[in-house]
Amino acid sequence: MLGRRKQAGDTLIEVMFAVTVFSAVIVGALTIMNQGAAAAQRSLEITLVRQQVDSQADTLRFMHDSYVSLYRPGISFAATDQSPAAQWYRMTRSSQTVANADAYNGDSATCPEAPSKSFIIDPRKAAYISSASSKTAAKSFAQVTYRPDGSLASEGIWIQAVQSAPSSDRLQANVGYIDFHIRACWDGPGNGPMLKTGTIVRLYEPR
Repeated sequence: MLGRRKQAGDTLIEVMFAVTVFSAVIVGALTIMNQGAAAAQRSLEITLVRQQVDSQADTLRFMHDSYVSLYRPGISFAATDQSPAAQWYRMTRSSQTVANADAYNGDSATCPEAPSKSFIIDPRKAAYISSASSKTAAKSFAQVTYRPDGSLASEGIWIQAVQSAPSSDRLQANVGYIDFHIRACWDGPGNGPMLKTGTIVRLYEPR
């Protein structure tokens, strides 16, 4: 006669332990994947916003160079002149300039609203836009967009112009500069903290 073979199976505790370990591995893997996806999204958004900031800075330099190339004592521009030089002249001689740039409110959990005397540059027209209706919070990441009617919308990005005080040095009396604080703030991907970036562009001009 053939002897009976002893049959043995996994106990309920062993099965539960295996399921628990498998579940922990799956949850850990999904967590790492989500963190990786959020990091990649965050990196992409920062790159895109830096391009927006650079576009604003480059257009400011173009407007500045256009004005300097035409400068002469007592220069003025007709009200109908929409050239980059005329735009620079109006932008730097209007109430848009401030004594100090507003703080970022870095301790706040949300992005601050664009300051009242801030503006944005339209890269297509090399013109400054100061209308309050053009400045809104970022829907995804900070950027300059165009509405269907062609008007510009500034989503979470703005500029403040800080004009230098008159110098007491007679050698510097006819030279001044303007610091353009270009700032951007938007909510990070997922439940991450708000993201912000910016730069300061100093441009000298004859006065």
